[in-house]
Amino acid sequence: MAADTEIRLKRSLGLWDLVIYGIILIQPTAALPLFGVVTQEARGHAVTTLLVAMIAMLFTAISYGRMARVYPSAGSAFTYVGRELHPGIGYLTGWSMVMDYLLCPIICIIWCSKAAGNICPQVPYWAWAILLAVLLTGLNLRGIQASSRTNAFLAAALSAVVVIVLAVMARYLWATAAGADAAFFLRPFYDPATFSIPAVARGTSLAVLTYVGFDGISTLSEEVENPRRNVLLATVLTCLFTGIFSGIQVYAGQLVWPFGKPFPDLDTAYVYVAGKAGGAWLLQLVNFTLLIAGVGSGLGAQLAAARLLYGMGRADALPRKFFGALDPRTQTPRNNVLLLGAIALAGAFLLSYQLGAEMMNFGAFIAFIGVNIAALVHYSVRQHDRRWFMWLPPVLGSLICFYIWLNLRWPAKILGAVWLIAGTLYGLRRKSNFAIQED
Repeated sequence: MAADTEIRLKRSLGLWDLVIYGIILIQPTAALPLFGVVTQEARGHAVTTLLVAMIAMLFTAISYGRMARVYPSAGSAFTYVGRELHPGIGYLTGWSMVMDYLLCPIICIIWCSKAAGNICPQVPYWAWAILLAVLLTGLNLRGIQASSRTNAFLAAALSAVVVIVLAVMARYLWATAAGADAAFFLRPFYDPATFSIPAVARGTSLAVLTYVGFDGISTLSEEVENPRRNVLLATVLTCLFTGIFSGIQVYAGQLVWPFGKPFPDLDTAYVYVAGKAGGAWLLQLVNFTLLIAGVGSGLGAQLAAARLLYGMGRADALPRKFFGALDPRTQTPRNNVLLLGAIALAGAFLLSYQLGAEMMNFGAFIAFIGVNIAALVHYSVRQHDRRWFMWLPPVLGSLICFYIWLNLRWPAKILGAVWLIAGTLYGLRRKSNFAIQED
């Protein structure tokens, strides 16, 4: 009788509900804050790096979708890797994801502080950083959460601004480059004067940040109609849309601002590209739009990180007395929010936007490689399914992700390795994190 009356989540989400959710999660403007640093690292081939990253993410998306079939109620790299490979490897995968959660508010504050400085340059960077850190922390302490309807409105507004920017850029190019030869329009994809495989690989190691978040679709598996089909398709379609839509934005930006001309500010470079095409009004529109999007991302990231630390504290994976405590009045993990606010503020002064983004990708690639290997082990090893379309995507996904991971700059790899070592030492201290759990 208990089983019959058990309350379950309603399976009401269709394929396109999932795709829209994934697009909102990633944001239509995800590639724009990265435009300057990726262009610099890839020597003018930012659009190429986005397309290469898309291929890697498509293979990985297939693996995520397949693993969501196996674990429809879990939906995380930590679970997939821990169950299929070893709990210790799963723990380190989860530990890498914790680093991502900690870094996301930091890079949001860094970028937003510089964007705010474009609007009001009289206020120094340090003042904006403090103001934004206090704002994000204060809002999360009050328990304010963005609804899905608000997120959908924000995504629609961002998309509308992107359409306006592309239209203005098209008009600018029509007036200034109407007589250009084919080589001019192909240069963002391949410029023989500057093309370098190592440079494109370094740029790709940053461009992948555009796609981070697509795996969140798998967390809705219990609420999806026909999850065995729709989660996989939605994850792949979201990556495909993100790559094409972002590629168009970056391609137009590279045509308007060819490689070689320095940006006034590398981190907010696309804002100045918009200004070149449309004047001061478009510069301020794009700057303000991306600033609002960045604040929203930082707010959500800090909230998610606080909840993650609370969950780990409640499970006693972290000291329960501090991390597992809730404020009795607001029912928020106050200690975690305050700690994350302090970390974000310190990080805004200690890290650059590029280094923070690369460190995020250090953790993300570990998760991506782990999920690809987990999918390979589950289907091709445990279930002995040797059909080529079952083993080829996870193999190619693992190899491409590993190659891109190798091309992260050394500072990111060193700091990421320090984080993993700290996690390993802490995990060994609590031996249950590395023990094989019995079902």
